[in-house]
Amino acid sequence: MSNENMAELLFPETTQLPTDIYSQYPPRNLPSSTMVTRFAPSPTGALNIGGLYAALISERLAHQSNGVFFLRIEDTDKKREVKGSLENIIGSLLNFGIYFDEGLTSSGKDLGAFGPYKQSSRIQTYKVFIKHLVRNGLAYPCFCDKDDLQKIRISQEKLKVTTGYYGQWAKHRDISFQKTKEELLKGKPFVVRLRSPGLSDRRIKYNDLVKGLIEFPENDQDIVIMKTDGLPTYHFAHAIDDFLMGTTHVIRGDEWLSSVPIHIQLFETLGFRVPEYGHIAPIMKQVGSSKRKFSKRKDLDGTADYYKEQGYPGIAIGEYFMHLINSDFEEWRLANPHKIYTDFFINTNKMNASGALLDMRKLTDISKDVLSRLTGHEVYDYLYKWSAEYDLELYTLINKYRDYTINILDIGRKDEKPRKDISKWSDVKGLISYFYDELFENDVSKGFDLPKNINLNVAKEIVAGFSKAYNSYSDKETWFNEIKKLAEELGFAKEMKQYKVNPSFYKGHVGDLTMVIRLALTNRYNTPDLFDIMKVMGENRIFERLQKFMLQ
Repeated sequence: MSNENMAELLFPETTQLPTDIYSQYPPRNLPSSTMVTRFAPSPTGALNIGGLYAALISERLAHQSNGVFFLRIEDTDKKREVKGSLENIIGSLLNFGIYFDEGLTSSGKDLGAFGPYKQSSRIQTYKVFIKHLVRNGLAYPCFCDKDDLQKIRISQEKLKVTTGYYGQWAKHRDISFQKTKEELLKGKPFVVRLRSPGLSDRRIKYNDLVKGLIEFPENDQDIVIMKTDGLPTYHFAHAIDDFLMGTTHVIRGDEWLSSVPIHIQLFETLGFRVPEYGHIAPIMKQVGSSKRKFSKRKDLDGTADYYKEQGYPGIAIGEYFMHLINSDFEEWRLANPHKIYTDFFINTNKMNASGALLDMRKLTDISKDVLSRLTGHEVYDYLYKWSAEYDLELYTLINKYRDYTINILDIGRKDEKPRKDISKWSDVKGLISYFYDELFENDVSKGFDLPKNINLNVAKEIVAGFSKAYNSYSDKETWFNEIKKLAEELGFAKEMKQYKVNPSFYKGHVGDLTMVIRLALTNRYNTPDLFDIMKVMGENRIFERLQKFMLQ
């Protein structure tokens, strides 16, 4: 009866029972083979690359098993909350193609029947279960302040015993109803602690999805489950939420590995089924000859925002992450070059148990491969969305010249070995700017950079000759034969081997001709195929640029 009185004294306004809550969260009607996973970040800053990595693993495990992936926002630590974080988290997930079936949306509304998906909206639910534990003698109020806890620690250190709030050191473990009432009347703040049934000399075995079988000492600490502000701790809230929301598998960073004994104990004390946990190592950064964890303060490239701003597409980041997640993905990719990465099934037994290194060079190479498989239209759609936020000049141009831009981006994409010059959207403007008269004008105002063996008069002679001979050639072979004919007329070798045999006999070779024409049209030495460029530019633009070159 005293426990019942204690519960009513502490939580007089909480009238519901756990059974009332259970009726609001019926078990999910899913086959046993499916997984229900979640991504549960705290809104304490921009989503980092490690969070994105964990979210992708959770999303893939759920969806490859035809299960459910949901987003839950764990915002009970209000002191650390950063304005705009919530929007950043949701936006980053969607930007990188990580779609949740349930959760808090950007509009602030819940999607799904197991919400609210924001912990600050679930406080009364937590109190129902805290009161339930107090009522059953499994939790109790603790009125210790910082000084009390420090005195306990000092005494423990003198005796060289384990520090913490447990067993004989748990000052309020057996606090009476009368004493509790007196402390409350004084207005003294309190926390609620779990009465741990654990003993440090007993051990538990736990099979981690990633790291395998692990053994821990039992938790014997009377952990705090409700803070003085009435909010639950992370440990307690996540246990309630994961049970009610039907979470079956939890993927999280291995900094939580040491908390496993606490979490298993909480689930068992509450009478809940324990979800399966998988702890992943952090993504590491190469610094000189060593590697370290990403720093929130130092490393801009440690946030999802960085990769979004640079223009790395979600499909490329996802593809790269798959290489880090499972070592056999590379073999699968070689056997399935045209499939999307989401067709690959993650195996938690084959996941990287040690810290994976974020290799920017490899990310760039993989991104080039991924983007080379897109059509010009698909590239345009991605570029349009990115430039609207990060490059308004480019956005204005591609919006004005939509079809022209799609044709530009389509160059070299239908070849057996498609072009691989784009690794991220911020590369594109520099690669294609010469196609747009507005940008080309700015470029050529600085002059043309001719090859050393070709002077301006010879270059103008080449351009003039090409202008007279040019027509809209239907195929590349016909066009190149005309170039060879022009080369011969102007005193250039029409074949490279001719020039190599007797270089002094010629002004140059056919390659010099095409280079001058390329410079006149693009003011670039390196471009995609010149014939393809001309087909896209069109006759009017070609003649205008050739004329401009001859007038310099």
